[in-house]
Amino acid sequence: MYNSKFIISSILFILSFSVYAQENQNSKNSMLYRASITKINELVNTKLDVRFDYAKAYLYGKAWLTIKPYFYNTDSLTLDAKGMDIKNVSIVNGNILSPLKFSYDSLQLKIKLGKTYKASENYTVYIAYTAKPNEFKVNGSAAITDAKGLYFINPDSTTKGKPVQIWTQGETEGSSVWFPTIDSPNQKTTQEISITVPSKYVTLSNGALISQKANPNGTRTDTWKMDKPHSPYLFMMAVGDFKIYRDKYKDIPVDYYLEPAYAPHAKDIFGKTPEMMAFFSKKLGIEYPWNKYAQIVVRDFVSGAMENTTATVHGDYVQQTKRELLDGSAGEETIAHEIFHQWFGNYVTAESWSNLSVNESFADLSETLWAEYSGGKDAGDAHNYESMQAYLSTPNANEKKLIRFNYEDKEDMFDVVTYQKGGRILNMLRNYLGEDAFYKSLNLYLKNNAYRNGEAHQLRLAFEQVTGQDLNWFFNQWFYRAGHPELKITYQWNDATKTQTIYLNQTQNEDAFILPMKIDTYVGGKKIIQNYWFTSKSDSIKVNYAAKPDLINVDADKILLVQKTDDKTMEEYAFQYKNSPLYVDRLEAVNAASKKLDSEKSIEILIAALKDPYFDLRIKAIDNLKLDEVEVKAKVLNTIISIAKTDVSTLTKAAAIDALGTLQDSTYLPLFKDAIKSQSYAVQASALNAMGALNIDEATKIAKNLEKDSKGPLVAAIVNVYTVTGSDAEFSFVANAFEQAGAQSKFQLTPGFVGILMNVKQTENLKIGLAKLTNLAKQYKKYGADEFVNSMLANLINSQKNYLDMATEGEKLKIRSQIAETEKTIATINSL
Repeated sequence: MYNSKFIISSILFILSFSVYAQENQNSKNSMLYRASITKINELVNTKLDVRFDYAKAYLYGKAWLTIKPYFYNTDSLTLDAKGMDIKNVSIVNGNILSPLKFSYDSLQLKIKLGKTYKASENYTVYIAYTAKPNEFKVNGSAAITDAKGLYFINPDSTTKGKPVQIWTQGETEGSSVWFPTIDSPNQKTTQEISITVPSKYVTLSNGALISQKANPNGTRTDTWKMDKPHSPYLFMMAVGDFKIYRDKYKDIPVDYYLEPAYAPHAKDIFGKTPEMMAFFSKKLGIEYPWNKYAQIVVRDFVSGAMENTTATVHGDYVQQTKRELLDGSAGEETIAHEIFHQWFGNYVTAESWSNLSVNESFADLSETLWAEYSGGKDAGDAHNYESMQAYLSTPNANEKKLIRFNYEDKEDMFDVVTYQKGGRILNMLRNYLGEDAFYKSLNLYLKNNAYRNGEAHQLRLAFEQVTGQDLNWFFNQWFYRAGHPELKITYQWNDATKTQTIYLNQTQNEDAFILPMKIDTYVGGKKIIQNYWFTSKSDSIKVNYAAKPDLINVDADKILLVQKTDDKTMEEYAFQYKNSPLYVDRLEAVNAASKKLDSEKSIEILIAALKDPYFDLRIKAIDNLKLDEVEVKAKVLNTIISIAKTDVSTLTKAAAIDALGTLQDSTYLPLFKDAIKSQSYAVQASALNAMGALNIDEATKIAKNLEKDSKGPLVAAIVNVYTVTGSDAEFSFVANAFEQAGAQSKFQLTPGFVGILMNVKQTENLKIGLAKLTNLAKQYKKYGADEFVNSMLANLINSQKNYLDMATEGEKLKIRSQIAETEKTIATINSL
């Protein structure tokens, strides 16, 4: 599953005050030990026959579960079956169904088998049932915003322009909402699913489509078969109006299912999939282990994406046109993440949610591996660094172990520790052991546990078997211990003795971490490399040199997961930027320079970074250089103009246009007007914002012309313009943009959406806007969205009251009515 750091993580960033308070409360109640589920019975095969009632949002199902006792003889079976109506439970004897005694409490189905079975004996249980997912209430998590397993999207076609779809989401234990099973990751089963749907719809499930049968009533039954075992949470179905693009990796079918409007862009969105499969297969030394790979994009998905075996489901944020993709793919790292799960998660599955790291930490790492392969070393290092910052900037994350047997709820495992911290830890291990040893160890772990379950101990043993090293020290401190080192580095040069001293201090309250690191010293035009093991809370290193070093670069590989304070001078950072090779070396220099803009060396670093080979650093330099300072402007203006016109990165161009826009100088109006013609939405957005600062009326006219073909940042820019000049005539565009936006974009658009509500005259438009904001507050209340929305609405009331003071007597009645509507909405949100 892709957590998007999560897609939801942007919401968490905006609304952090609430979710972290909740996590802190949960931590007080998380002392229960979460053992792996005991295997009394073992799934062998799952055969399902399902059809749907769209009006009721029901699934009518028949299940044939072939099972055997795991080890001990047993005369009973307990299945997970949530919120169902159970119609029939029978044992299958050839063609005869013999009813069995059972009890059912709406969560578990407990069956008396009528005889005692031995471990060598398979038996098949038949169950007829009705699944009613919309009537089953269950909490989701930060990664999975809902957990009812089966979703009917716009089933009555009442929402214009929205497709009718059905899809499933099994992780963690949602599969048992739509079919009876033993819903635990340490179960593995083959499967066969027959899906009956209106003949106009396409279906997708795990494995191969083995038959399609037209029925007399205008329906069709598709049968999908999965002949290799996998866990129940990885089962999937999807039904809807999808167009299929056929691709392949070697002789393996690779299919992309998209809404018809995006079908022409299928290759642009997903076209790197075969190359990813080849790359990961080669690195792991194990060919892609399944008979097909499909990816499908659905509406209203409750997670970023989900790695169901052979059939990944993506949220619709990955659907982009060629124009949108000019500004970067929203889905490429997700696509890589879910493909890597086909090995780590599906081929070998975490034996419990406590060991989720052996699924998700590896998938997180794969994003870095793919970025490094496809975009170069800088791209991989940038992604790795961003992942580390996501972990370090999350309050309370340092209190959680990577492998956690104590937690409040299994959903709590899907967090920045399991994902971003875990991926960083694996990348440290990769660097420490070396590429060959790392991948050979992964190969051994996968082969030893193929089509079965794995945990961190097995991972450690595989690394030890390959390398001959005892790695308990690494696993104990990174997998089974919470926190991270807080490293303070200071330096002292003694000119009399020609002695350089490096002081290393771990300032965290907890015990010392063992930190193998590389230290590069630049002196006299040479680079001296030293490998060093830092094993105590405090240490110092003394080395004699002929002259004072120009730079000492601790953790020269920039690989350690640390919160670092490095006491370098700006002169040393300037040297580091020019001479140390890695992205993070240069980033550290740019960040240091950005905090001390009154230094000549700082400006020197930022000016140099305007020509950095990696676009992200060029953007950071542009964002931090102050063009309103005469001396700075004189040094960099021509370069920024050149970037705005010719940079290869559209995002860097956009940043340069933003910088020029801050000058509010009509000299650059021709440049902005030319940029409006760009195919890049990001460039157009920046140009429109810049023009708005110069002439809001002209910007409004241009915004009107751009409405029909606007996406992403351009939509936000148009909303920004309409916040100033828009009213009821522009409301429908803003409201529709808000409605169509994904979770992250909704929060980004909220201030602008509230801004236009300050200008609308028609109370009906106000009510529509308030309803949409109420839905947002309700959907993301657990993350503090209610407080966020109400703070925006408080601003709206202040604006309405200002209008009231200036209004005529005839207008005041309507304004008071609007104030009342807004106050009522705030009260409604407070009561959610």
